[in-house]
Parts: sequence; C-alpha cells; structure tokens
Amino acid sequence: MEFFIGIFFVVWLAMFVWIIGSNIAEWSKNNASPRLSVDARVVTKRTSVHHHHHKNHTSHSHSYYVTFEVESGDRIELKMSGREYGMLAEGDFGVLSFQGTRYLGFARKIGTEFPPKT
Repeated sequence: MEFFIGIFFVVWLAMFVWIIGSNIAEWSKNNASPRLSVDARVVTKRTSVHHHHHKNHTSHSHSYYVTFEVESGDRIELKMSGREYGMLAEGDFGVLSFQGTRYLGFARKIGTEFPPKT
C-alpha cells in the first residue's frame, strides 16, 4: 500500500511541476513577443466550465475564449476575462491588441465592414 501512495505522490508532484513550468514558459514567451494591434473581426465566442469537487462542496470556474479573424483570414483564439468577453459580440469589427497568446484589448470600430472597403 505504501508503494502505491509513493507512486501517487510522485505522479501528483510531477503534474504539479509540469503545470507550473508550462505556465512560466507561456508567460515568458508572451513577454518576449511583440505587442501587436491589427484589424480583426470577432468570429465566435465560447466558455469552458471547470468543476472542482472538494470534500464537502463543489465549486465552478469559468474560462472565456474569443476567436478573432484578421484581414489575411488567419484566426486567433484568445483567453480573456468574463467582463471583456461580455463586451464583445460575434461580428464586431475593430482593432485587436495582443501579445503572444495574451489578450490586451479590442477597440470596436462602429459602422465599418470587415474587410473594410477601399
């Protein structure tokens, strides 16, 4: 029985270290990336609900994602706060600011089509 407890602890510790390491790597990569501002359109929005089961209760957390399309047709999905998520609607056009995978903001352009007519 002690053997299985030891294996469980090693596996748990390895997963914990891997998660921390991958978060630090993503943070570093984002910091090294340039800050970009590009014309983009909101293509779709989605949420992800995570259920956390504890001894006496269950809690939930939400993650919010928005997919943007730029003029070249490329798409980028960015995670953001619920407040920012709620301010965006599919079809919105504006200037997307981001750094790597980090969402920095979206400035809506009212009355403009995507792609804009020249």
